[in-house]
Amino acid sequence: QLQLVESGGGSVQAGGSLRLSCAASGYTAGRYCMGWFRHVPGKEREVVVAIYTTSSITYYSDSVKGRFTISRDSAKNTLYLQMNSLKPEDTAMYYCAADSPPCTLVGGHEYSYWGQGTQVTVSS
Repeated sequence: QLQLVESGGGSVQAGGSLRLSCAASGYTAGRYCMGWFRHVPGKEREVVVAIYTTSSITYYSDSVKGRFTISRDSAKNTLYLQMNSLKPEDTAMYYCAADSPPCTLVGGHEYSYWGQGTQVTVSS
C-alpha cells in the first residue's frame, strides 16, 4: 500500500514561488505514475503535472507550462513541485497522487493513491 504525505503549501503573493513535497512509501517494483492535482471547490479536479517514476516522461497542463516543474528524488522517494510566477488562479488544494503499474499519466483510470492535500493560496 503506497502512502503519500504532502508538505510545502502556504500563502504567497502573485509572482512568488512555492515548492511542494510529497514523501512516498510502500513502493514495489515497476513504473508508477505520480502527479500533482489541484482542486477548487465548485470546479473539477485538475491534473497539473505528472511523471513516470522510471523515466523522464512528463505531462504538464497548459495552464502551468513554463512556470511549474516536477522533479523526483529517487533516493528519498520524494516528489517535488516547484511553482514559480504564481498567479491568483493557481489558488487551490494541491494533492499528490500515484498509481501502480501499468498506468497512464493522464486520461486513464483515476489514480489509486492520494495524499491529504496541501493548500496553496496566491493573493493579488
